[in-house]
Amino acid sequence: MDGPGLREPMLDAKSEVTNQLIDFQWKLGMAVSSDSCRSLKYPYVAVVLKVADHSGQVKNKSFEMTIPQFQVCRLIEF
Repeated sequence: MDGPGLREPMLDAKSEVTNQLIDFQWKLGMAVSSDSCRSLKYPYVAVVLKVADHSGQVKNKSFEMTIPQFQVCRLIEF
């Protein structure tokens, strides 16, 4: 049984990363309104990753993050 504070590793020794990051783009946006809120004023970061899989096929992966989520990502050491 694991002790307190111990977590499973994201990749074990046998795992391989098979995708390659080709490009990383981000832009800051502001949601100003929605169907349920007239004055939203909600900042977000839109991210587009261009990745190539093991066969070389390139795909775009896009998602949105809150500003605090994006700030945490930039603190991660690779």
